Amino acid sequence: MSTFLLVHGAWHSGRCWERVVPLLEAAGHRVFAPSLTGYGDRAHLLGPEVGLDTHVEDVVGLIHDEDLTEVVLVGHSYAGLVISSAANQVPDRIGHLVYLDAMVPEHGETAVDVQPVTRNLIDVAVTSGGGWRVPPLPEMPPPLGLFGVTEPADVAWLRTMLSDQPVRCLQQPVRLDNPAVNAIARTHIHCVGATPEGITRRPVPATQPNGSPATVRELPTGHDCMITMPAELSEMLVKVGL
Repeated sequence: MSTFLLVHGAWHSGRCWERVVPLLEAAGHRVFAPSLTGYGDRAHLLGPEVGLDTHVEDVVGLIHDEDLTEVVLVGHSYAGLVISSAANQVPDRIGHLVYLDAMVPEHGETAVDVQPVTRNLIDVAVTSGGGWRVPPLPEMPPPLGLFGVTEPADVAWLRTMLSDQPVRCLQQPVRLDNPAVNAIARTHIHCVGATPEGITRRPVPATQPNGSPATVRELPTGHDCMITMPAELSEMLVKVGL
């Protein structure tokens, strides 16, 4: 049995994993899918002071509170930054890092460094979000849809869990200065469906920081694969946890 900690990306909440959690649990695994501060059941905590460091503490705090070890820590999209800094704090409790169509930072980088188009989102926040909040990305015509989701019923469901993203989350730097974090195995899962203009993906180095060959998997779908291909994603995660 493995312990999975699933961390949602920007604008989303822990509810986005609702189709994945029961599949992992049915395979005998323990699963946590919390909402980060400012989202879902914690939406009332949204404010300009919420940043990347807040979300890292959310994850690290849960790991300590539940006394989790050998965690398969999965970060989707923006949460690639979150899981990186969290692993930097508690490397001894992390068994595997999974970057799910995620930002993959180096030490000291921000979301703007990893995904330069993020600068445009911050500019939007300054003009329309009171200076500190970034509204969710708009739905686009298929095949792009809303975060890669195109089925009308799924789009409607996804809308119910979206909320604004604090600018501070995109401006605070990742900490990856603990040498122990380099020993943690990594898997990269890329969603290779339609990608909005301006979104880029850094090439994955052929060798992981721990010296083993890079592990890269692909899902033929849009960004929110936990909604569009939950069974296939769950199967990939189960293999990571073995």
